[in-house]
Amino acid sequence: MAVTADAAVPDLRLAGLAAAAWLTALAGLHLDARRGLLVAAVAAVLAGLGAAHLLGLAGRPGPVVRRSGWIVVAVLIGVVCGGAATSARLAVRDAQPLQALIDERARVTAELVVREDPRAVRGGVVGRPPVLLVPARLVTVTGPAGQRVSVPARVLVLADDPAWRGLLPGQRLTAEGRLAEPRGGDLTGAVLMAGGPPVRLGSSSALQRAAGRLRAGLQRACAPLPDDPGGLLPGLVVGDTSQLPDAVEDDFRATGMTHLNAVSGSNVAIVVGAVLLLARWARAGPALAAGLCGLTLVGFVILVRPSPSVVRAATMGAVGLAALAAGRPRAAVPALAAAVAVLVLVDPELAGDAGFALSVLATGGLLLLAPGWRDGLRRRGVPPGAAEALAVPAAAQLACSPVIAGLTGTVSLVAVPANLLAVPAIAPATVLGVVAAIVSPVWPAGAEAVAWLAHWPAWWLVLVARCGARLPAGNLPWPGGVSGALLLAALAVALLVAARRPVVRRLVAVCTVAVMVGTLPVRVIAPGWPPAGWVIAVCEVGQGDLVLLPVSAGRAVVVDAGPDPAAADACLRRFGVRQVPLLVVSHFHVDHSGGTAGIFRGRRVDTVLTPQWPEPAVGRELVQTNAAAHGTPLVAAAAGWRYRAGTVDLVLIGPPYPMRGTRSDPNNNSVVLLVTVAGVRILLTGDAETEEQRALRERLPSPALRADVLKVAHHGSAYQDPAFLDAVRPAVALVPVGAGNTYGHPNGAVLARLARGGARVLRTDTDGDVAVVRAPDGLAVATGGADQGLRTP
Repeated sequence: MAVTADAAVPDLRLAGLAAAAWLTALAGLHLDARRGLLVAAVAAVLAGLGAAHLLGLAGRPGPVVRRSGWIVVAVLIGVVCGGAATSARLAVRDAQPLQALIDERARVTAELVVREDPRAVRGGVVGRPPVLLVPARLVTVTGPAGQRVSVPARVLVLADDPAWRGLLPGQRLTAEGRLAEPRGGDLTGAVLMAGGPPVRLGSSSALQRAAGRLRAGLQRACAPLPDDPGGLLPGLVVGDTSQLPDAVEDDFRATGMTHLNAVSGSNVAIVVGAVLLLARWARAGPALAAGLCGLTLVGFVILVRPSPSVVRAATMGAVGLAALAAGRPRAAVPALAAAVAVLVLVDPELAGDAGFALSVLATGGLLLLAPGWRDGLRRRGVPPGAAEALAVPAAAQLACSPVIAGLTGTVSLVAVPANLLAVPAIAPATVLGVVAAIVSPVWPAGAEAVAWLAHWPAWWLVLVARCGARLPAGNLPWPGGVSGALLLAALAVALLVAARRPVVRRLVAVCTVAVMVGTLPVRVIAPGWPPAGWVIAVCEVGQGDLVLLPVSAGRAVVVDAGPDPAAADACLRRFGVRQVPLLVVSHFHVDHSGGTAGIFRGRRVDTVLTPQWPEPAVGRELVQTNAAAHGTPLVAAAAGWRYRAGTVDLVLIGPPYPMRGTRSDPNNNSVVLLVTVAGVRILLTGDAETEEQRALRERLPSPALRADVLKVAHHGSAYQDPAFLDAVRPAVALVPVGAGNTYGHPNGAVLARLARGGARVLRTDTDGDVAVVRAPDGLAVATGGADQGLRTP
């Protein structure tokens, strides 16, 4: 993408209005309609008073004062517009008849219109269809008493019936299910837990059906390709990542290349830019070239679906392309600000969309930072092409880094070089992919040939992401959330302002080199906590259980949540877990379920697995409430249930049947899991006591219970079956237990028996967090970041 400099200072007069509308809409999403209107009314009064004052002072104050005054008025007008637009949508979202049905968790029949393509939750249960998320618009809903409510609110459908997968945007349908409270922070009015297949009412529009055929044709053309580039290519072209392997997606996330997996402004600019180059090569006039580019833009939006994210991407891409083609960034900045304001007012939910923020910031970085950086590099002797190639990804990455840091809790050191290496492959892969999609309905063999050509640049992107993700210290930890984003943004602005002085530039360069030279070798030699290659970790959360099983970078299966949400959240932060594909609650005692809210805090949890035994009710309701608040499905599974994600292969082996009349029925109906992580067998026993352990031993042959690592049941209590422990014969035994507990946990005789059997016993009350590491010569354990060698028998 070319960058053209403009000596004039960019026109920022509309930027204040756009930023105010954006931030007000973002704040409004977390308020109610009444408070949003109050904010808008106060801002309207202040804007009117300010405008009247400025008009009354015409000719007296200097131009700088007048300009500043009108900027303030523009900001207030932005607050008015953002507050009013968001409040109108909130009134629909929070409609009282719909809220009454949600509060009752009523089973309803809903008439819906699909808004976006169904997308599957990552990971999944072996042998079962994946859970699908289907954004839709509610037309009517009929309650259990026959009451009919008409509210055009947004609804998120959670379904596992395969019939939901083939739906197209615009499809009208009816579905039955149970309503639940949405997570908040957006315009979703309810979550519908669908209980079966949808009933279609007619069909979607002809344009949507045509787009569906093209997308399906692209998938068929990519099917013969190798999994990694073949799964990536539809993501590059139309944002379809349904066939993208988890490992590739994790590599792209680690190297700051996730924007390539979704439709962004760069996709739009590449496709429309290719048409513009062809038009110029054919000597087409400006009017014809503009018309062709406009038709291409409309067609591309139809191909990838006119969802809010795609409309946002098309708008940002069109603004950036227009600016670069016209060579007038001074005029492009007001166009960008106007586009932001219009998009936020049309759909206030975009204000809280991370993709929207990244698109706006990346486009702003290209317009405001890249031209000056490119010219500065050229003045220092860098060739024009190389200067532009360096300036564009660096400017976009710097502009986006605060949002990325807030979302991931890390700052990437490899993002700029990785994106720089990716630049030559993006355009050919995207253009060839679009060609393959277009010809697929009429010439399938030709589409496969074009896709084969496109898979080579896609393979290069996969290789860059894979190598970048495996570099030591490629990502440094950073405070997550809003505070981390604001902190990095403040530092970036301060450096940009200070770097105008040569002395400061040299000082920053010297300090950066010194920090990297001083810290990177340390991180490579002693990478810190968690240790590299860990396969299971048990956190110190007091008298309770919290176990982590690594799926991939930043993702882990969590088994139990401990007694305290703050301790659970802190544990996941220590291990860098930002997403939980599966949360298992072994049973509903509070020392295993009380911290559930901490697992959800700032993280996406895809599925919650619970025991079939429903007691105690307090713990069960706590888990159900947290899951419903975040739109997460619950699965109450029996023995034989299996789940695979990344490096984790998990099978539920207990209880083999419902246990009744035991010393503690909730304990003896604990979910017992046999897990394999990177070839290491791990047995997680919850609080299973003697009765359940004996039942497992009687139902399963001894080799099936053999494990390298045992999470000792019930905090190492005395209620253990000796024959069960002998059958497991672990090399490592982990005991989650609270210091100074009054239950007598752990039992000394149980620990002594495990030690005599050859197990290395570690306990969280004395060792703190404990991790087991897969080493080349066996297993090793780490406590508090200090590795302690251990060979398996």
